[in-house]
Amino acid sequence: MMKLGWIGTGVMGAAIVRNLMTAGYDVTVYNRTKSKADALVAAGATWADTPAAVAETSDVIFTMVGFPRDVEQVYFGDHGIFSGLAAGKTVIDMTTSQPKLAVKIATYAREHDMHALDAPVSGGDIGAKNATLTVMVGGDADTYEAMLPLFNVLGHKVNHFGDAGTGQHAKMANQIMIAGTMTGLTEMLLYTKAAGLDPEKVLATLSSGGADNWSMDNYVPRILKDDYTPGFFARHFLKDLRIALSEADAMAQAKRLYEVMVDVKGLGDQGTQGLINIY
Repeated sequence: MMKLGWIGTGVMGAAIVRNLMTAGYDVTVYNRTKSKADALVAAGATWADTPAAVAETSDVIFTMVGFPRDVEQVYFGDHGIFSGLAAGKTVIDMTTSQPKLAVKIATYAREHDMHALDAPVSGGDIGAKNATLTVMVGGDADTYEAMLPLFNVLGHKVNHFGDAGTGQHAKMANQIMIAGTMTGLTEMLLYTKAAGLDPEKVLATLSSGGADNWSMDNYVPRILKDDYTPGFFARHFLKDLRIALSEADAMAQAKRLYEVMVDVKGLGDQGTQGLINIY
């Protein structure tokens, strides 16, 4: 079996590593705070002191860290993955990160005869523990097919969206939808309280009708118990929404520029590369 490396043993990462080990894979782990990997090491994982060391001993290296700057450091920094990765190996970034960073990683990998996929997930801590995550993958199709058995260990719904970065774009669409459901369930609970309704009965009723959604089913029971422990950190969700807004702004800017090209300059019959002619 392939030897796996995993970098980032947080709430979700640790649960996924356990599922991979249960499936019989040898996993080498690294985390910035070593103590967060102690339980995994005790369960049979191998510790490595740096991301480079993980890369040296693994055929496939997964990353699931906090922010794009962490992804950049883990891959390109001193003692980063690429400083220890040999040709022919595969990296899979499961962090929710910037599409352009996924493209940068994939470009570097391709230029050095390596393979790279961006594969953010949805499903939170519960999905990670139960191996029911939804996986959104971008990158080379052949690499995706080769890695599919691994994805099937940790998720029940895996989709390939296209070239590098498309997995991250799909995750942005996911986060935009979740943002709406989270505000909706919050307003629903406030209305329930103001109307003097039993929130347990309201939840049971809405869960069986058209208002049912994953966020309500998984987070309202926690709210009713005053349980605010993170299945997914609020600071990470804010990071995701900021990425989504940044991508939307970039798309809007591109639209404005092509409007100038076509509607103002009358260059609509040129190829898209004709955009250079408005600068």
